[in-house]
Amino acid sequence: MNRVSAKVLAVPGAVNKFKIHTGWLIILAGFAVLLTGMLYSVSKGAMPIPFQVAWDAVVHRDDTNPQHMVIYNLRLPRVIASALIGASFGVAGALMQGMTRNPMADAGLMGLNAGAGFMLSICFAFFSGVSYLQIMMLSFVGAALGAGLVYGIASLQRGGASPMRLVLAGAAVTALLTALSQSIAIYYNVARSLMFWTSGGVAGSDWSQLRLAAPIIIVAILGAMLLSRSVSLMNLGEDVAQGLGLKTALVKTIGTVLVLLLAGVSVAVVGAVGFIGLVVPHMCRALVGVDYRYIIPASAVFGALLLVTADLAARTLNPPSEIPIGALVALIGVPFFLYLARKQRRAG
Repeated sequence: MNRVSAKVLAVPGAVNKFKIHTGWLIILAGFAVLLTGMLYSVSKGAMPIPFQVAWDAVVHRDDTNPQHMVIYNLRLPRVIASALIGASFGVAGALMQGMTRNPMADAGLMGLNAGAGFMLSICFAFFSGVSYLQIMMLSFVGAALGAGLVYGIASLQRGGASPMRLVLAGAAVTALLTALSQSIAIYYNVARSLMFWTSGGVAGSDWSQLRLAAPIIIVAILGAMLLSRSVSLMNLGEDVAQGLGLKTALVKTIGTVLVLLLAGVSVAVVGAVGFIGLVVPHMCRALVGVDYRYIIPASAVFGALLLVTADLAARTLNPPSEIPIGALVALIGVPFFLYLARKQRRAG
């Protein structure tokens, strides 16, 4: 044993301090990569703009410069929206997985996205003149409806809502709500309006949407970070958490509200983009460990990085056409979902 190892073993808490330092170092490194990627993404598109011009447009906007207007009015809002929504879905997935101890929990798989999309179809068909804030509130209600149906169906059988039952119930509810959404859209001739939310994308994001969505997402993510220690205890098991004095019912209630806010607002902005909340928390768990005090902020950073990268690929792979972000993320998410399902089957 060398001197460094002996010192680490001899000092109480030295290993924990090292893990804390490493976890935050990874999060800060990811955040630096995210900021660089956002600025790079702003400069790329159907009309490439030099990196220096993009930086000048962000720092010193000139309203008489057409390139600055493209950066400020079109690309910068969608890049910021990509980062916020990616962080939102990542944190929502981390909260769901931590509170339910279900490694396959995700807003898309648990019916939240489909529920929000269902309410959006009703909104477009019957309440076409509503404000964007009202659309977000309806998305929140729809996400709650989808989650309630999934957990209700999965809990009907003896043994409660096991991870595999939740996934199966989520698939059934998602198929039902998606079919209803499409039927309403076709019958009331709003299919074109709903198509954007069905495929998922940030092309229509603008500053007015961000002014409404960003505060809600930021507050919800901060709330999730404040709840992270309790989520770590919940992940040990509800009985253990109660034995340690945790008010599990209160934590579940607050966590559920945060998840519904994050998922509902995200679907209202970009549509039904799935699998981010499934993949990102597992990746962060491998990087920073099992403590949700680091998993949740890491999920925010790397979820944002994933969606910013997907948006960049969507705009640059086949210009001037765009590929739906949901399809690109699914290329990663579907194989990972199948891997987790097989792993759960073996464990069962």
